[in-house]
Amino acid sequence: MASQSTEILHLYRRLLRSCATYPSKNRWGIYEAIREEFRDNRAMNPDDPKTQKQIQVAYKGLGQLRMYDTVQLSKGNPESPNWEVTLEQNPMPKP
Repeated sequence: MASQSTEILHLYRRLLRSCATYPSKNRWGIYEAIREEFRDNRAMNPDDPKTQKQIQVAYKGLGQLRMYDTVQLSKGNPESPNWEVTLEQNPMPKP
């Protein structure tokens, strides 16, 4: 139980850090939405299938936020003009 909640806490922190560098005018709106979603669901059971589904969606969102991380895109060299982005066909399917 403790390891699962620690994993969720690390996911939360990584989402917030990635959101802080996301290149969008709505970056802070996304940041607040992440905080609110985690706050609203903090009492959920980590073993519940619905919670597991939400965790998977959060990991998918983290991947989407990190697609635009300049350090990751430039492989550690922010001066590098070589960026590579791959898009998934249906990243957020409706349940």
